[in-house]
Amino acid sequence: MIGFKPYKDVPDESEIRRKFHGRINIFFFSAFLIFCVIIVRMAILQFVEGPELASQETGGEQKHFPLQPIRGSIIDASGTKLAYSTASNSLYITLMKDYSKKTDKGKENRPEAEEMAKRLVQAFNKYGDPNLEPMTVKKVIEALDLEYIKQHGYEPRRIKSDLTKEEIAYFMENRAKFPGIQIVEENVRHYDPDTVAVQTIGYLRKFKGSKSVKVYEEIDQSNKDQDNPGMIYTEEESVGYDGLERMYQEELRGKSGYLSIPINPQNMVDGVPTMVAPEKGHNIHTTIHKDIQLATEQAIMDQLQYLHTHPVSGKLHKDAVTGYAVAMEVDTGHVVAMASMPDYDPNVWESGGKITQDVVDASGNGTITIYGSGRSGNGFESMIFLGSVIKPLTVLIGLNEGLFGINDTYPDQGYATIGREGSETRISNSSGHRNGPIKPQLAIQQSSNAFMIDMIGKRLVSKYGGEKGVTVWDEYMEKFGLGVVTGSGLPNEHKGLKNYTDTKAAGSNLAALAYASFGQQGKYTPLQLAQYTVMLANEGKRIKPQLVSQITDQDGNVVKEFGREILNEVDFPKTYWQTIKRGMNTQGLAAFDDFKYDFARKTGTSEQEAKVNGTWKKIDNGVFIAFAPRDNPKLAVAVVVPEGGFGSQSAAPIARKIFDAYDEVYGLDGTPHPKKTEEQTKDGGEEETGDNR
Repeated sequence: MIGFKPYKDVPDESEIRRKFHGRINIFFFSAFLIFCVIIVRMAILQFVEGPELASQETGGEQKHFPLQPIRGSIIDASGTKLAYSTASNSLYITLMKDYSKKTDKGKENRPEAEEMAKRLVQAFNKYGDPNLEPMTVKKVIEALDLEYIKQHGYEPRRIKSDLTKEEIAYFMENRAKFPGIQIVEENVRHYDPDTVAVQTIGYLRKFKGSKSVKVYEEIDQSNKDQDNPGMIYTEEESVGYDGLERMYQEELRGKSGYLSIPINPQNMVDGVPTMVAPEKGHNIHTTIHKDIQLATEQAIMDQLQYLHTHPVSGKLHKDAVTGYAVAMEVDTGHVVAMASMPDYDPNVWESGGKITQDVVDASGNGTITIYGSGRSGNGFESMIFLGSVIKPLTVLIGLNEGLFGINDTYPDQGYATIGREGSETRISNSSGHRNGPIKPQLAIQQSSNAFMIDMIGKRLVSKYGGEKGVTVWDEYMEKFGLGVVTGSGLPNEHKGLKNYTDTKAAGSNLAALAYASFGQQGKYTPLQLAQYTVMLANEGKRIKPQLVSQITDQDGNVVKEFGREILNEVDFPKTYWQTIKRGMNTQGLAAFDDFKYDFARKTGTSEQEAKVNGTWKKIDNGVFIAFAPRDNPKLAVAVVVPEGGFGSQSAAPIARKIFDAYDEVYGLDGTPHPKKTEEQTKDGGEEETGDNR
């Protein structure tokens, strides 16, 4: 028989409810205890451990104090440094404690700083340069900036620059006596005291004062997001403001160094700073040769003085106070001389000396722009009308356009006319000279304005129409580098002024082309003239003017080389080039009487109006271009002397001295021809063979 459990073994409902409530109570009590523990812990974190944790969170932050980069040198073709930096060791101190009088801790520590200042002065007096103004305790305290007026607490203070070797040795051996001391190598920029090609080399200015230059404005913006301390520009850093200094700023600059400084929440040093040294910049090797450059500069200044004291064309030319010249190798495009005179001493910019208005006026490079080297007596600039030096190109245009042949004859009666019949304008040759029957070659040599007007200016209008004729002329000008930048890369280079495009001012399209044909309707820079002359010499290749041959690192390793660069070419028959080269044969150049090389040349005398004593007058500007030797050209030269009178008498003598200087250094025939010394001449000794510097 199956048995049954007694009914009493089954829990009743009241017991089940009791156990359930007991468990609920235990759960809520446990939760209460847990929340209590959490609240207590949070209170401890906030009120007890909070400051310490906050310190740990912000502690260990690194601040970078930049150290100026060490700039590379600009070296001329002979190896002479034209711009260079010398090391200047400076003593910096990072405040390791609070010394401010505004805090209790600072007041307590203050005597330590004052005692350190005394020890510093003692060391400066004992080991420093006795010729410098002595340091005092007061000056050291001011430099330490203990009240953080000029700098944050963590920033190193520069106490003294130009440390002697003895000072460096002493402080390096006694670091423990001067907490936070650092010896930092800085640099000072110097320029050749002979002021060699200073407008081409350029100069430096503080970064904070250079932000009007677009590239520095962009750098200033990128500084804010720059993660690499070595690439950050500081406000006090010196940067290239003009010339090659600016053109090769990135290569010359190197990289900034920096002090990595651990700081605490109070912006004070919290550990030992570490230094990452600056990296030295690369060296730029310019094609400018010091000897040729100085000879060019002196030739200009001597000729200006000559024009002031010796009558030329029956009068003195005292308003000729500026001159410009460029010498450019035909094969390589190397610019061996680029003179914009008068010049200035670029050291005055870097030294912070007084900069006079004369220096400001001369600081621009007049060989690449209209501004620079001041202005002539009547305000003329370096960009003037070319005058007759345009005529070889005018003849080339006529030949290439089929307007005449190389043997065609023109009856030159001494003038040409333009305008409607009955109201013609008569334009004469220089002095109204009548040449009679002349061919293109002789038209260049005799510098016939009439030939250029009748055979080219008028015929372009007849062939194309007036407006199209001006366009065709302009296309030729640009192909020969007149009206476009040369490509040299120098900052602020001007592309010239195309006056012939203003046909309304000229009176008509025909008038614009007539005057343009003999050089009275376009203003260009001396560098453009030199590039144009090179193109005539090499028969159609426009070469980039090369101012730098290579870039090297501080160990002399070549980083980059620059070779010959052809910007564009024109393809004319050989006979056309031979015609204009034979025509470039200006006679009566006294400056070249004993020149031993056959050479091609063209003088120019452009006219420009100026108001003199209330009356408008036409004033002559001297222009001259040449290349030598004629058949195997090595060097092309362009010279401009505003208000200098005829180019044959004002500009040509300067060019002669440039050719002579080049011949001495490199040789117009490929072999240097240095001058004999006085002793060699006296003894009848043989001429030494110079090196190809």
